[in-house]
Amino acid sequence: MLRHYEKILRLFPYSRLMFGAAVFKIIPIAYSEPSRLEETYTMPESLDAVLAAAKEFLDADSSYRLETFWDLWQYENGEWKLAPSRVALSCFGSEFQDTEEHLGVEFGIDSLYLPQPGLPNSVKMAQFNIKSLLKLVHDLDNALNVDRRRLWIESGENFSELLQVALLETE
Repeated sequence: MLRHYEKILRLFPYSRLMFGAAVFKIIPIAYSEPSRLEETYTMPESLDAVLAAAKEFLDADSSYRLETFWDLWQYENGEWKLAPSRVALSCFGSEFQDTEEHLGVEFGIDSLYLPQPGLPNSVKMAQFNIKSLLKLVHDLDNALNVDRRRLWIESGENFSELLQVALLETE
């Protein structure tokens, strides 16, 4: 799986607005366990160091997680601007207990991708963020020959339904 994880890490559009502050963790067995490794890196410059650390601690029961940033449109202080948004890129060993997935990308809070009623140009800016997300998903599909994808958000709700409702509310 690390071969595929490397493809994700190399394709990912890291933030140009927030340098450094990427944290790489290797978690054994389950999320409840303490990390075997937790290091801070500057991405994408330190990509080879991240991959070397992952290979050094290669185990079927481990999770490899890079917490980093990418740039999305966000409404701050009365205006829209590109700003760093947290994202996590993960690879799971076949014996890691907390998931049946092999690879995962956590894109952050769903409100970054949904139009926000009452904010000017909200639909347009949400569309820009969704296009960024879909471009990355398309690039990953091409690079990894993906069998299936699952779009999951923290609330557990169906994201496509939330998006449809939000778009109707902003019309």
